[in-house]
Amino acid sequence: MAGASQFPIPVRPNIGRRATAESPVAKFLLIGITLVFFSLFLLLPLFVVFHEAFSKGLGVFLRTFQDPYTQDAIRLTLLVAAIAVPLNTVFGLAAAWSLTRFRFSGRSFLITLIDLPLWVSPVIGGLIYVLVFGSKGWFGPWLSDHGIRIIFAVPGIVLATVFVTFPFVARGLIPLMQAQGISEEEAALTLGANGWQIFWRVTVPKIKWGLLYGVILCNARAMGEFGAVSVVSGHIRGKTNTMPLHIEILYNEYHFAAAFAVASLLALLALVTLFLKTYSEWRAAEQLKQL
Repeated sequence: MAGASQFPIPVRPNIGRRATAESPVAKFLLIGITLVFFSLFLLLPLFVVFHEAFSKGLGVFLRTFQDPYTQDAIRLTLLVAAIAVPLNTVFGLAAAWSLTRFRFSGRSFLITLIDLPLWVSPVIGGLIYVLVFGSKGWFGPWLSDHGIRIIFAVPGIVLATVFVTFPFVARGLIPLMQAQGISEEEAALTLGANGWQIFWRVTVPKIKWGLLYGVILCNARAMGEFGAVSVVSGHIRGKTNTMPLHIEILYNEYHFAAAFAVASLLALLALVTLFLKTYSEWRAAEQLKQL
């Protein structure tokens, strides 16, 4: 025993193994778990949506989109997105410019406020507007006296959609603009360019792919929003039903093929959005590499 303690066995460091290397068993196990979750929670639901949409034939699928209520829901969804996305684009540009180009008290608090809709339930966001603009809300009596209707009307749907989607453009731009810095803007300023010239000719070309990324995410959420819109819409068929709300009504009325047909359109829009998002991410990453 004494001899064993006097001559300890030397431990030779495994220099050739990387810190992130795993055994083949662990590697295949992790990849297998990822593929199983990917198949169960993404591929399978997408397959079910499209399978059920065409389960009664192409004729039933096409007749679904000939229904006036379905057409109204699609038009309203596109209208709301066409209003909410540009508004949030303007806000996102202004917020990202302010937070990355200026230092002021309350800057961290403003960043926290931008993230607020990501942490608050969309239903709560809808209730906020009901409490403010509803018939019993703060401004409800005044709005009623002047014949202005916000809740259970298109303006309320737009406001709720703007609330739940406004972080996306700003959050897509802030990290990109922080990484790029302000050296090119300062160079343009020394050459005599004014603020608008610097913004349009220097800043926008640098952030265009990050801006597109934020706009794509904002548009996808605007078209698919359910919780906040459900609270403020009133579910008035042909007037305040967006596509997600129309899908719920069709499903509750046991029109399963029609419900999945409309859902397949939303799913298709989501897949297109995913492709555009991936492409914009790749272009933004390539742009950062060139800095």
